[in-house]
Amino acid sequence: MCKIKGITIFGMMVLLCNIASATTFIVGDIKGWTYNSVGWPNGKSFKAGDVLVFNYVPKYHNVVVVDKASYGKCTTPEGAKVYYSGHDEITLEKGEHFFICDFPGHCEGGEMKIAVTVT
Repeated sequence: MCKIKGITIFGMMVLLCNIASATTFIVGDIKGWTYNSVGWPNGKSFKAGDVLVFNYVPKYHNVVVVDKASYGKCTTPEGAKVYYSGHDEITLEKGEHFFICDFPGHCEGGEMKIAVTVT
């Protein structure tokens, strides 16, 4: 019984350490989520638990979570999660993540889209 409690406490400590080491990234840095954001992830390392913050004017942009195919085509699949608050915080899980702005013309040409790989 004590062994189980020790494992549980250890597991909670590991979880808390991972949360404490998470990094918050402002997408687009000082410019925010706007045109020419496609290269923003270059040179950055993302880990599970990190948070992406998308800052933008909701009247002009949004954030849509898409799959790889939709990212390449700049399309919004049925049932996609769409954010429109102007200050969206998305916690990353391990794997590939794709985000676009689906306002007409914003994603096309690589303007408002990013792909992030999380370890």
